[in-house]
Amino acid sequence: MSGPGPLDGRASGQGRVFQTGGDQYIQEHHHHYGAGTGSLLAPQPVGPRPPQGAAVPDSVRVPLVGRTPGILRDRADLMERLRAAVTGPGGDVHVLHGLGGCGKTAVAHALFTEAVRDHGRIGLWVNASERISLRAGMLAVAGDRGATTGELAAAAGGQRAAADLVWHYLDHSAQRWLLVLDNADDPTVLEEGGWLRTSPLGTVLVTTRHATSPLWRGTGSARHPVGVLPEADAAQVLCDLAPDAGTVESAQKVARRLGCLPLALTLAGSHLSHQLLESWSMDEYDRKLSEDSTALVDQGAVGSGQSRHLVGRTWQLSLDALAGQGLPEATTLLRLLSCWAADPVPLSLLMPVARGEVDLGHLDPPLAADRVEPALRGLLDHSLIGMVETDGHRCVQAHGVLLDSVAAGVPEGGRGPLAEVAGRLLEVGLPPEGSVSAEARTTLRLLTPHAFSLLRTAPGESATRLAAHAARQVLDAGDWAGALAMSRAVADMAERSLGGEHPVVLDVQDVLGRALLRMGRYHESEATHRRVLEVRERVLGPDHPDTLRSCFGLNQPLDVLDRDEEAEQLLRRAIEGQRRVLGEDAAETLASRAQLLEVLAELRKEDDFDAEAGSVVEACERALPPGHLTTLLARHLMGYGLKEFGRYAEAEPVARRTLTDRTRVQGADHPQTLSATFLVGFVAHALGKREEAIDLFQRLVEARTRILGEEHPAVAVDQALLARWQAEGQSQR
Repeated sequence: MSGPGPLDGRASGQGRVFQTGGDQYIQEHHHHYGAGTGSLLAPQPVGPRPPQGAAVPDSVRVPLVGRTPGILRDRADLMERLRAAVTGPGGDVHVLHGLGGCGKTAVAHALFTEAVRDHGRIGLWVNASERISLRAGMLAVAGDRGATTGELAAAAGGQRAAADLVWHYLDHSAQRWLLVLDNADDPTVLEEGGWLRTSPLGTVLVTTRHATSPLWRGTGSARHPVGVLPEADAAQVLCDLAPDAGTVESAQKVARRLGCLPLALTLAGSHLSHQLLESWSMDEYDRKLSEDSTALVDQGAVGSGQSRHLVGRTWQLSLDALAGQGLPEATTLLRLLSCWAADPVPLSLLMPVARGEVDLGHLDPPLAADRVEPALRGLLDHSLIGMVETDGHRCVQAHGVLLDSVAAGVPEGGRGPLAEVAGRLLEVGLPPEGSVSAEARTTLRLLTPHAFSLLRTAPGESATRLAAHAARQVLDAGDWAGALAMSRAVADMAERSLGGEHPVVLDVQDVLGRALLRMGRYHESEATHRRVLEVRERVLGPDHPDTLRSCFGLNQPLDVLDRDEEAEQLLRRAIEGQRRVLGEDAAETLASRAQLLEVLAELRKEDDFDAEAGSVVEACERALPPGHLTTLLARHLMGYGLKEFGRYAEAEPVARRTLTDRTRVQGADHPQTLSATFLVGFVAHALGKREEAIDLFQRLVEARTRILGEEHPAVAVDQALLARWQAEGQSQR
């Protein structure tokens, strides 16, 4: 029973009433040895060792664990190492560490069972989560190994060192043994009194969330991280528990949604297999998880009757322990991380807080600059987060189910301030607009998932603007498929929260239109841009910079769809308005002028092209910083126009410089660099440099197929030209 206020209960006979003000896990074992013996609660009261051959009443011979998997998935290598330790000479301490719920106890239980059943070891299991349970359990171990009633009483009463007594009898055991110290999440409990030692007669196995305790190093322990399951094994866990709930493919979707965390999988499978009023399939469960994953996983915990396995409570145990150690700030830090995604979070993102540049004193509990480092270390030590290195960046990472649970537990009044801080840190961390360096692209890859997650956590104008900014940068960085997926998702979420005519929603729809264009979906791009232009004209006015930007955006799919006259009209409208509103040398004005070169070439207006080409490139070089993307665009489209007019000798140096500049600025695999490769190869072939052209196009086809996919229209054009050139070369031999 649990809940606020007084609780009353009544029992009769050998019944017990347990009363508590919080969630507890209580498991009672009844052993009957005749009249008057009553029932024994685990861990058993210490008593004399029974005669040889008699049943052992002490619970240390019985692993006091909840439900364990019938089949242990994806732990073969770990089990092999542990099995070798158990069957070896002994004297080892092995520490299984990892996030709560990742299956450490399940591995220990499987090893315990094998050691007893297959290898003739005495199995001894002690709950090491608290001082009282550890002491009682270890004294029960001494009793099991031969300690007398008087010795146990003296140790229990403090007349002799309890740990010395226990290890004396372990060292003199007539049989080899395996001792499991389960849930040792506070290593100081083991350290005080010297409970963790080694013996040549046995192996010690510790399970803990604490990965880096000095105690493990001091005892020379072998440490083994226990993580989440591979997706296939995680799906099989669900199928093991709920075989009639759906297919393996459906189970994979649910497993992916749950982050392949064994605890969450077990609770979900339990829920699916024990439904009474409803009978959800795994597909239905997956849909429900998208609405409230934590609530559903908790239902599975309640259904199994093991409330200590509630997902939220699992993480809260560690946070409570950290607060008790003087680190309440760890809760604030984990709540901040829960505003972001389960992807790696670069430590650099937290540096403004650690340097005092971003103040978190208004949060509850407050997180001062000098407490960020201890809070991080506390979360690491308790396996609530892990350290990873991604693309050369040191990052921390928390499990998705953990973050969902933590986010759900944030008090209502605390969510807004947390989201505001999370957004401010992302805004500082994202590269500036137009940054295209390799470092900027790496930073963008790391931070973009967090911008999108923040929008889910705190939908609104600020988060939408940040996510739209990130999506536009992803597009500029050349991840066109990623930009399409992100801009579509952000647009859908933003429209629901802000409405379809909000300026920020229109911003992200503009990015969506451009991403559709880049991915070869020209009609969809046209429809998106046309809709945005219509709304902007009506809401913002015909000369608003955003409206003029939409004119630029709509011209591009129209140009590809051979509607060049309308494209030219839109571009000239954009240029005229941008000159008036933004200025002659503004980057957007120059970009529109550069784009006009392509349209003029398509319309075969060679005189107009010649009049515009040199002047726009010169204006870009004068007004913009070196290597600016608009300058690259102007030179690229100048080379394209010269190629279209058949002026290959003039086009060649322009095309080659464009390829060199794009490779240097944007990287060899950027789609626009590949477009420049196409231009150089086409011009080279036209000038009779066939071997170079074929070599360039062979690499181009491979790269574009890999980056854009086989179905992209550009890939088909590349392949057709390459095949034609290769056939021509063979016919001329």
